[in-house]
Amino acid sequence: MPGGFLGGSGLLLIAVVGIGLWFLSGFYTVGPNEVGLNMIFGRYTGKTQSGLNYNWPFPVGNVVKLAVTNRNATNIGFIVRSDPRNPSGAMEIDLPEESLMLTADQNIADVKFVVIWQIDPQHPEDYAFNLANQRETVKAVGESAMREVIGRSKIQNILTSARKTIEPEVQTLMQNILNNYKAGVLILQVQLQSVEPPEQVIGAFRDVIAAQQEADRMRNEAQTYANSVVPNARGKAAAILQEAEGYRLQTVAQATGEASRFDQVYAQYKKAPDVTRERLYLETMEHVLGATSKVVVDQAGTSGVVPYLPLQQLAPKTDGAQQ
Repeated sequence: MPGGFLGGSGLLLIAVVGIGLWFLSGFYTVGPNEVGLNMIFGRYTGKTQSGLNYNWPFPVGNVVKLAVTNRNATNIGFIVRSDPRNPSGAMEIDLPEESLMLTADQNIADVKFVVIWQIDPQHPEDYAFNLANQRETVKAVGESAMREVIGRSKIQNILTSARKTIEPEVQTLMQNILNNYKAGVLILQVQLQSVEPPEQVIGAFRDVIAAQQEADRMRNEAQTYANSVVPNARGKAAAILQEAEGYRLQTVAQATGEASRFDQVYAQYKKAPDVTRERLYLETMEHVLGATSKVVVDQAGTSGVVPYLPLQQLAPKTDGAQQ
């Protein structure tokens, strides 16, 4: 060119500027919810946190950015798509090949659930390099774990009491499987959307559930009645036992007192038998005749006279008797 601009020094300057720009292209930023994975010639060399970082520029180096704090939801047994009849709404489409599962008692359950998961921030390289199709792997592991748990349970328990235990059991099983795969995935939650029998027999199963709920209600009412009756009966039994114990103590004390009195009387009798006999006789007569009507007749002053006794007044009166 005119002036010799692209001589040796000009080409060297262009090369230096180009190399400088190439090196500067190695700077990159990592978002607050991301982790950067540095690679050199396709080999993983380390991870970087949020902020400005540097790695060898392309084609020597490469950076893979993963959103490790984002939560992902995987639907199993159904998919949600936009409703063409309502652009602002969505419609749910069943996938029976995923949702129909065999129970332990040879019944079929229609199970739809959602798996909430995220990339493990401690091992994002496992998620990036150990799995080819991460989302499909999570879905396949979730479906397999749910089928295993459902296969160990009976249909009646699945539809009623076992639903609360299925979710944590499936979550634990999924996490163990993914840890064995070194998948770099954390299972945060498993949410059951619906657990129902197949549509063809859902009416009969609902009748069974209603009967089970009615049985539980009657059982609870019976338990409530028992809780109110049993303490009352126990209280009455305790009162009877206490009354019997009191009567026993009273009888024993009375008998002990009578025996002590007899011993004392016998001791006095041995000292003065005549006086004691006279005393016993008088006390007995006082006890026998104390509550009866008495007529005293002086034999010395009534010689030859027939005494008049008011027999009607002396006779004991009964209720309703006329005077």
